[in-house]
Amino acid sequence: LVYKTSFDKANRTSASSPRGLGLDDSLRAFEAIKRASGLPVLTDVHECWQVKPVASVVDVLQIPAFLCRQTDLLVAAGASGLPVNVKKGQFASAAVMGHAASKLQQAGCEHVLLTERGTTFGYDDLVVDCRNLERMREAAPDALIVMDATHAVQSPPTVGAATTGGGRRFVPTVARMAAAVGVDGFFLETHDRPEQALSDAAVQWPLDQLEPLVRELAAIAAASRGRRAR
Repeated sequence: LVYKTSFDKANRTSASSPRGLGLDDSLRAFEAIKRASGLPVLTDVHECWQVKPVASVVDVLQIPAFLCRQTDLLVAAGASGLPVNVKKGQFASAAVMGHAASKLQQAGCEHVLLTERGTTFGYDDLVVDCRNLERMREAAPDALIVMDATHAVQSPPTVGAATTGGGRRFVPTVARMAAAVGVDGFFLETHDRPEQALSDAAVQWPLDQLEPLVRELAAIAAASRGRRAR
C-alpha cells in the first residue's frame, strides 16, 4: 500500500483550478503523512530540478502521463535512487513505454513501474485496451505493470468546461478486467466525499467502498490464470 499525493497539479484544465500547497509546504506535509500513516509516499515531479528535493522526502517518484517521453526528466528521476512510476500517456503506445523504462534503467533505476491510464479515443473519451497490459509487460519485462482504474474512466473537458468529467461507476469494471488479465498493482484515487474533491471529483472512488473493492480485486487476481507470480 502506497500513499499517492501531489505538491503541484501542474496540468489542470483551467488556470483557476487549485494546484496544491507548493513544494516546500508539501514536503513538510509529506513527512507528516509518513509519520502518521507509516506508509511510503509517492508524488509526481514535473521538472528536473524538483527531483532532488522531492527524492529526499518521498519513497517513490512518478512521471505524469503527459511527460512520459521527456528524456531529461526520466533520466533525472532514474538517477535519484528511488523507484519510479511512469504513467502511460493517453497518446502513447506500449512500445513507447518500453523506451521510457529503458531510459530509467540506463540512468540507474532498479525499480520501474508502468501504469496504464487509458488511451485517447476521438476528442472526448478514453478507452482501456486490455492488450496494453500485456504489451507493456513484453516491452519492459523487468517493470511492474499497474492499472490506474480511476484516471482511466475520465472524460476530457468539453467546450466551456473547466474540469474533466468521468464515469465513477466504471471504476470497478476497469479494475476487474485488469485483475483478471494480471497486473502487479492498482492506482486508485479515493475520497471520503468524492463530489467535494478539488481534483478529479468525477472519478474519485468513495473511501468507504475502497476496502470491499480491493478485497474483490485480490480474489479475482488469485483466481485468474493471468496472475503473474513474483
